[in-house]
Amino acid sequence: MITLENKEVTLNEQLNLTVSLRGTREIKNDCQIFHLLGQLDAFSEPTFQRVILGYINEKANKIVLDLSQIDFIDSSGLGALVRIAKQIEALKGKMAIVSNARVTQTVKMVRLEKFLKLYNSLEEALKGIE
Repeated sequence: MITLENKEVTLNEQLNLTVSLRGTREIKNDCQIFHLLGQLDAFSEPTFQRVILGYINEKANKIVLDLSQIDFIDSSGLGALVRIAKQIEALKGKMAIVSNARVTQTVKMVRLEKFLKLYNSLEEALKGIE
C-alpha cells in the first residue's frame, strides 16, 4: 500500500511470467495479492517461483496467491508452492491460497492441505492472514 497525503493507493501491475501462466500483482492493505491464470506446471514453475520469491524478499510478507483461475497444476507447481510457503514462514510472514476445485483436489491428493492454507474466496484468504 502506498500512502499519499493520507490517501491509500492500490498498486496493480502485470507479471512477466510465461505463455501458459499469466498474472497480475496487487498491493492492498499491506498485502501482496498475486492473481494467476493458466497452468502451473513444470514449464511455468521456474519462472513463477523466481518472480514470486523476488517480490517476497523485497516487499511485505503477507501474501495471497489467487489460484482460482488456474486450469492445471502438477507436482512441479505444488513443489513451488511449498518452497514459497517455507520461505514466507522463514521470514515470519503469512501466506494464503485462493483455490478452485482442481487445485484443491491436487493439494489434497498429496496431503498438503494442512500446510498450504486454502480458501474459497479472496475475502476469506485476506481475513485468514490478518
